[in-house]
Amino acid sequence: MIVIHSLSGGGAERVAADLSAYWVQRGYKVTLVTQADAETDVYPLHAGVKRYALGTAAFSSGKISGILANLRRVRALRRLIKRERPSIVLGMMTTASILAIVAARGLQCRVIATEHTHPPSQDLSEMWLRLRRWAYPQAAAVVALTSGTAAWIKEHVPGSRVTVIPNAVRWPLENAEPLLSPPAREGRYRLLAAGRLHPHKGFDLLIKAFQAIARQFPSWDLVILGEGDCREALQSQVDEAGLTERVSMPGRVGNVGDWYAQSDLYVLSSRVEGLSNTLLEAMASGLAPVAFDCETGPREIVRNGIDGVLVSPPEDDEALAAHLSDMMAHQEQRIAYARRAVDVRDRFSTTRVMALWGHLFEVH
Repeated sequence: MIVIHSLSGGGAERVAADLSAYWVQRGYKVTLVTQADAETDVYPLHAGVKRYALGTAAFSSGKISGILANLRRVRALRRLIKRERPSIVLGMMTTASILAIVAARGLQCRVIATEHTHPPSQDLSEMWLRLRRWAYPQAAAVVALTSGTAAWIKEHVPGSRVTVIPNAVRWPLENAEPLLSPPAREGRYRLLAAGRLHPHKGFDLLIKAFQAIARQFPSWDLVILGEGDCREALQSQVDEAGLTERVSMPGRVGNVGDWYAQSDLYVLSSRVEGLSNTLLEAMASGLAPVAFDCETGPREIVRNGIDGVLVSPPEDDEALAAHLSDMMAHQEQRIAYARRAVDVRDRFSTTRVMALWGHLFEVH
């Protein structure tokens, strides 16, 4: 049984859909449970996955109502666990993992918790932080995407049985709605970024870096794929920089593979990362990456100076601009890095990652 808040978009949500499909195809009985209603789903599930929506996702207005809402979530989930009798309950992300651990107490199942973002970057209340310290040591295992996150959990949530399992790279990429074809290149070069339009993704830093080098590279354009709350602020930044003709934000696309194929360089400007799915996809698609060396994530994917560039210090738009301009100016280097970047297809293959999950299921 996989427990997650919703399937309404995001890296962990997509991983939940991928994991459930893989296990169903290998003969497991898989149930996926969300608090949010199924109408919010972005990612389709395999036909063999049993789907439950608890309808308990309503936003809480205060501390008391929040506690009551979480009690309702635990009761609803516990009823479902008793009915379905799974041997393993997998919580996807912090709050879902904690709720799963509480709901399954005393029942005949093992609970595995997962962290998909680096904990210091999370905006969790003191209540959830305390609950995590109490709950995680009771889980059969806590899965971190990166060794950096695993080290943090061992230090800050003592007693947790931590293991590292990265996300598998999706390759080849499948198309889904909405389909949006990349505009014709017409001899121009494209710098591509993708992700939620959220402060964590550092697109404000990226626009600033691109602004610094735009005149130096008049044949290059920047495209940022994705949707989010920062759209208006980012668009204002683009307009004020006089880059309206050079920087575009087409929104969320379901055929991102076409955009990787029609680009020349990938950039990851994140302030914080878990393990970036877009970075893996871009490299698997044969794009050389330039990425901030933030606390976790990119350094476990990019082999600096071999298949991409790690920019230090993170959040330094001037350093990002310098490294981008170096890669934009040297096509042979881009091609050499891109040729090696496709190694992620093997390094983060579904076969390798699922073998780690299989081992975890058998050992714990």
